[in-house]
Amino acid sequence: MNDLIRKQLTDAQATMDKAIVHCESELTKIRAGKASAGMLDGIMVDYYGNPTPLAQVGAINTPDARTLIIQPWEKNMLVPIERAIMEANIGINPQNDGSIIRLVVPPLTEERRKELVKKVKEEAEKGKIAIRNIRKDANEKIKKLKAESVSDDEIKVGEAEVQKVTDAYILKVDKHAELKEKDIMTV
Repeated sequence: MNDLIRKQLTDAQATMDKAIVHCESELTKIRAGKASAGMLDGIMVDYYGNPTPLAQVGAINTPDARTLIIQPWEKNMLVPIERAIMEANIGINPQNDGSIIRLVVPPLTEERRKELVKKVKEEAEKGKIAIRNIRKDANEKIKKLKAESVSDDEIKVGEAEVQKVTDAYILKVDKHAELKEKDIMTV
């Protein structure tokens, strides 16, 4: 296989790896009835006028499967943390006892589980679309190599390789989504 085509394949794989990592992180944010610090990823707290990730203004612990405890580094951050959690609309009301914030994760109803499974499927589809877009870009770059005296046969082989890689990455997305669905549907 031509080195130029091999480079395009390597670039496409690296970008697809990033798409998988992003998809995994999005799936982690979907709560499955169990408390995890990952549920709070992406929540920004107003820290003296600057939006700061929640994990940087306090310690997040999970003492049991249904409870999250946030211990702010500074006492005066309790109210901004509480406000940020309310604004994030994650479906959990924070309980402020003056020194820590406690989040009790409610058990999921069957209806809520089905909604979450739909959300998992949406995120998986976004991941697949990202991978397909990467495939499209890689194929376009490979076709442009014709100007650099790469033969039509080599271009066809390159495109076939891109398709094999794409299929493998789409399978990875499906596996991650399937695991998350099992996790959500497990009572």
